[in-house]
Amino acid sequence: MPHVFHVVVCGGIVPDPLQSLEPVAGAAGPSLKNEMMLPAVLDPWAAHALYEAAHLVKAHPGSRLWLVSLGPKAKLQQVMMTVAQKVPFELIALDGPAGGFTEACEVAEALANAILGIAGLDRGKLLLFGGWESASRGAGATLAMVGERLGILDQFQGVDQLTVNADGSLTVLERIEGGQHQVSTAAGAPAVLGWATGHLPEPPNSPAVGMQNMRAIMPALGKAQPFRPAGEGLRFLSVELPRQRRETRIVRDLSAEQIADELVAWIKG
Repeated sequence: MPHVFHVVVCGGIVPDPLQSLEPVAGAAGPSLKNEMMLPAVLDPWAAHALYEAAHLVKAHPGSRLWLVSLGPKAKLQQVMMTVAQKVPFELIALDGPAGGFTEACEVAEALANAILGIAGLDRGKLLLFGGWESASRGAGATLAMVGERLGILDQFQGVDQLTVNADGSLTVLERIEGGQHQVSTAAGAPAVLGWATGHLPEPPNSPAVGMQNMRAIMPALGKAQPFRPAGEGLRFLSVELPRQRRETRIVRDLSAEQIADELVAWIKG
């Protein structure tokens, strides 16, 4: 019997990690210097989730895939020009700040409401994917909060592999402490999976897939719902890059225990 899933991936956009990021106190609150000028990419953890979701949907005919993304509409359009060439999906866009200065609970509420508004979504078949972590909203809590708001109790974080069994149950390989993995089993959808790195490579660019996606992405961006966090206008006394501190001593003939004692004393000091 075929198993059909409705997979929703929550993924934001972030500045290209190769760029130098400098926090500043702007007129609308904390932001990054020249933020709108920085090239943006899909959050790397969310990208892993998207590729895993696309593979799952392709392996189960009749399944559907949505990408729900919150960010400035102009930046979303820029990023989608690249992401659209990777895998086929339907975009649900929210027009709002993409930086890490928003509260996870506010973002989770906006994402959950957007998911509830998806036409044709069957919550009994729902698999909610996203990044275990985030390059901007690194609280590690947003996806879990979205799942709670949707009433999904089966949640797995740090997922590296998902297997759909013949009876429709899910076998999940997730990371735990000590560099080990835990194997869990869920009865099936609905479930929340926060992906670590997964195990699939990044798909190659496909202009044909990109053209197909963009036909629906542009109208979706035009209908993007505005999101304005309640904390907009929040002020910080100052924002600055962490200062580097370097203290070097050259000492010979110290035992490992003595070196360790000095390191501990330096850290405590």
